[in-house]
Amino acid sequence: MPTSILDPTFAATIAARQNERRSGTTRTVVVDGQSRMIPAPFPSPGDWRDCWVYFLLIDRFNNPSSPPRGPAWNRRFEFRHGGTFKGVQQRLGYLERLGAKAIWLSPVLKNSKPAFTYNYHGYETQDFLNVDERFASDGTRATAERELTELVDEAHARGLYVIFDIVLNHAGRVFDYVRPQGVVAIFSDAGVMNAPLGQEPPIQWLNGFGFPRADWQQTLPAPAQLSADDAVWPVDLQRAEFFRRRGEKRGDKPDARGFVRGDFGDMRQIVVEYDASVAGQEALRAQYGIRPVLSILIRAYSYLVARYDIDGYRIDTVKYVDPDAVETFGNAMREFALSIGKTNFFTFGEVYDDEKTIAAFTGRNGSGEGFGVDAALDFPLFFKLPPVAKGLADVATIRGVFQDRKAAEKDLLSSHGEAGRFFVSFLDNHDQHERIQHPNTPRDQVTTALALLFTLQGIPCVYYGTEQGLAGTVDAQGNADLNANESSREALWGKTPNAFDETHPAFSAIRALADLRATEPALAYGRLYFREVSGNGTDFGHSFGPGGLVAFSRILVDREVLVVANTGAGPFNGSVIVDRDLNPAGRSMRVAFSNKGTTGTGIVHAIAGPGAALPVVLAANEVQVIVPA
Repeated sequence: MPTSILDPTFAATIAARQNERRSGTTRTVVVDGQSRMIPAPFPSPGDWRDCWVYFLLIDRFNNPSSPPRGPAWNRRFEFRHGGTFKGVQQRLGYLERLGAKAIWLSPVLKNSKPAFTYNYHGYETQDFLNVDERFASDGTRATAERELTELVDEAHARGLYVIFDIVLNHAGRVFDYVRPQGVVAIFSDAGVMNAPLGQEPPIQWLNGFGFPRADWQQTLPAPAQLSADDAVWPVDLQRAEFFRRRGEKRGDKPDARGFVRGDFGDMRQIVVEYDASVAGQEALRAQYGIRPVLSILIRAYSYLVARYDIDGYRIDTVKYVDPDAVETFGNAMREFALSIGKTNFFTFGEVYDDEKTIAAFTGRNGSGEGFGVDAALDFPLFFKLPPVAKGLADVATIRGVFQDRKAAEKDLLSSHGEAGRFFVSFLDNHDQHERIQHPNTPRDQVTTALALLFTLQGIPCVYYGTEQGLAGTVDAQGNADLNANESSREALWGKTPNAFDETHPAFSAIRALADLRATEPALAYGRLYFREVSGNGTDFGHSFGPGGLVAFSRILVDREVLVVANTGAGPFNGSVIVDRDLNPAGRSMRVAFSNKGTTGTGIVHAIAGPGAALPVVLAANEVQVIVPA
């Protein structure tokens, strides 16, 4: 197990993967009793818009050997339920049959060893080079490494790409602060946050049992005197000055420097932008370069790509990191992946903010050399889509998201059909108190939201359990308990009688949408046009208001796919504009998907203008995807 980015085994792992690429190595993987041959390293997909993503929390997904540890699988629980790598591997066939093309795994790297509250989700990294042994079937690191390798290899053999969730912004609780009132884990003080460099409060590093050591104030003993659970690893990061040491962040809006400073609670912010070009930093610069912290992280995460042959990174808490550092990191990951034959390694960031802030961190608006991070989670769409699908918000806001996006990208893209490359779209995730499936949400509203997710521009991402109708945690009396992030983090495998039911209506709906997206390239690559509708066949206009219609076309070359969603409580009988050149009067179009099971065809008719429209009939909360017959 490497303990430094300068460790010989570290360099050997990277060199071995690069040699595999040059020699055209293959590996044999046994899947369902049959041998399959895969190239090594595993090549990238041609376009990630073909690869909708299934996101799962490892600790909450599956453990074939043990039930969930909490009071109940669907009760709020702030500690480890016990999901494992083997649990994920056991259900790869299930995900393949669901139609997923990529899986996004919550962080796999080792977190702090003590059973701190919330120390289960993986975002509190203590070792940036080694995986967490608690995800192993036997609790050992060697087994964890082997089982994660087997998971990735089988995923590849099944045609599933693997994305690791990583963190640049912070480590876990690896030290505490010395304050006037004593040693504390968390504090917030504007004076400390804004004090000149060099006036940070003292820190005491934590040992592997979770206790601050007074004899480890500011500096640590030699690495040989530390256990793998002490402080932070690799040894390259064991320097107090590599951490912000200013206490908890004071807000969530980037400051004049372009990012947010401060700890995430007790998760310690790393100074990713650390500058070693100034006088007095010569030794550090000689070892790691002028950006030592960034260099260490780039090397660590390059190692992880080489060690486990993964296909992409989702980057947590991006807007809390210097934008130039994010851009450099994205470029570095792309270049390293190219060196081992991965020509389309994917990076996308969590920028929990508006379109303008997202643009500052993604490569489409990159200001430096290269492209930076490929894409971002589509928070602007997330803020609108679920309430619209549930009839709670104005349908016009969906059109507004894409109109604003089109305007922002008009000088950046050759075709606005390319816009979907830059966003990973979603309906819910582990950072929300509620899932898209609220206990009081009719199922048809959920499938409407899913259909829009799969047909609007973007790379769709489905949160684990959506396909099984998970609706959030309950209290001891069985009442909905949706007041914390843990409320959307149920231990799926504990669900009875069948946690992985492939006949569940939500599973069937997602599989049907996945099949449709795979057979209709316009849904992945097509241009997007919102369509006017009419209730009388004469007066056309864009629908607006809660409970209205979301109507749009995806057009690729000469094929138009029409999507119409009725978010209201009553039926709709009317017409929708279509492209008169692609679908002239007399053209037949058929319903390829309906969440109500509607089938049949309609005939395009001419309207004044000149123009063309298709008659549509939708029940309440029905969505239809309509294609040329």
